[in-house]
Amino acid sequence: MEERKVLVAGGNLLQAHTWKGLLEACGIHVELRGEALLGGIGELPTGMQNVELWVGESQHASAQVQLNALDVESPQWQCVQCHETNEGSFELCWQCSSERSESHN
Repeated sequence: MEERKVLVAGGNLLQAHTWKGLLEACGIHVELRGEALLGGIGELPTGMQNVELWVGESQHASAQVQLNALDVESPQWQCVQCHETNEGSFELCWQCSSERSESHN
């Protein structure tokens, strides 16, 4: 079995799942560790509350390149339903959950 390495460690579960999905869409097998421990926040030491993404050693460099590509700033966009301004990384309006419309940015 291939040796695995930590790619990212942090406390943001939503972001960890987003990154996991992106990497798996690129053909990189990702293991998410620590998710079940987040229910113990306040009871467990802070060092045990991290969510970690683990990848195979042979895919580590490729996974890092994919994550680095996410650092590009996306322009904000305005929702066509409620006219709220949303961050470029959002696919749904944070206020009304309408889908992003590229033709009205």
